[in-house]
Amino acid sequence: MPKVRIAIVGAGMGGLAAAVALTRAGHEVRVHEQAPALGEVGVGMHLTPNGTRLLERWGLGEDLRTRAVEPAAMEVREWAGGTTLVRKPMGPAWRAEFGAPYYTIHRADLHALLAGLLPPGAVRLGRRLVRFTDDGETVRLEFADGTVEKADVLIGADGVHSVVRRALHGPDLPVFAGQSALRGLVDRRDVPRLPDDTVLVWAGPDARMLAYPVRGGEQLTFVAVVPGGEERPESWSTPGDPDSLAAAFSGWNRDVTALVAAVRETRRWELYDREPLPFWGRGAVTLLGDAAHPMLPHHGQGVGQAVEDAAVLAHFLAAPHTSAAVGPRERIADALRGYEDVRRPHTARVQLGSRDSGSQRLRPTAAGTAPKDSVASLVRDVSWIQRHDAEADLPAFVLPAGLPV
Repeated sequence: MPKVRIAIVGAGMGGLAAAVALTRAGHEVRVHEQAPALGEVGVGMHLTPNGTRLLERWGLGEDLRTRAVEPAAMEVREWAGGTTLVRKPMGPAWRAEFGAPYYTIHRADLHALLAGLLPPGAVRLGRRLVRFTDDGETVRLEFADGTVEKADVLIGADGVHSVVRRALHGPDLPVFAGQSALRGLVDRRDVPRLPDDTVLVWAGPDARMLAYPVRGGEQLTFVAVVPGGEERPESWSTPGDPDSLAAAFSGWNRDVTALVAAVRETRRWELYDREPLPFWGRGAVTLLGDAAHPMLPHHGQGVGQAVEDAAVLAHFLAAPHTSAAVGPRERIADALRGYEDVRRPHTARVQLGSRDSGSQRLRPTAAGTAPKDSVASLVRDVSWIQRHDAEADLPAFVLPAGLPV
């Protein structure tokens, strides 16, 4: 396919990943971000092998080894006494099992690495999309500052509150999980009993705590999943209350209470997702990442699935996937539908699986302890996701029905 002009709305992880993959494929890419500065807020995140194998192919292998942490193990610990119930080796063992490393990394660090792969001027800041129109030849984007841009392809990577998704599908109904996640960072020097190379999970009767290292083990990200009670406004960055966090984990073991005592600031994420869409886009417009498939965090796949989306989208917009008898516009539309046909079933399975595991995985027994096979069960639940190679076995040609090869 000849080089095309691609407009991406949103410069979060998904938008930058798409920009990297499509720039590598030789296209002219512009990313439009409504924020006045390029950056990423938040705490740590998981980069599982299905995502890291693609990032390594993009040339980020050495940077990830430098900026991220490759945990040596995952441990499930008893919530009241703190005893280690199961320890699952990671590190080299994970690489051998899944073919790529598992990292924990600060979101801002990965965001900066992706941005560093883009050419100067690829990201346009202060661009809030108001509307777009597709006249069958080009897509016209109108921004709040009065700027107008034209592109051959529009990719909505503008998150869970996507303007592009709403224009294509209308308003949708968030699905509340009945839980909230309180997240933040603590300095490991404030919790010296906790290791700097291990993913820790404590599962209690009504809540669970996860902690893992970022930034060379100097900091720990914590994620506390607690009952959400009544539905609240959908946000992942609402300020949380450290006192409420402490109350939720009162009576837990001394490592968890020390971790909670070290918290100075926390953000509350009300856990919502959406039902899978029957289609993502039409014509020369499609969706990617959270705009296409917002999901709960229990599989740790928000960014990984966006990276997979980006790689598959770049494949279908590469040359040539359709017959030369098809015009440029038809080739673009056919490529986007091919991308969606590959990705939608996979992301829907991950999306719904994450929803199901939120209430079932790592549940304690009646005696108040996590079952002995908790880690093994956790790995089995997501092993098919982590083993997946999104670029393997992609079709070389996708022809509209009735056209000759």
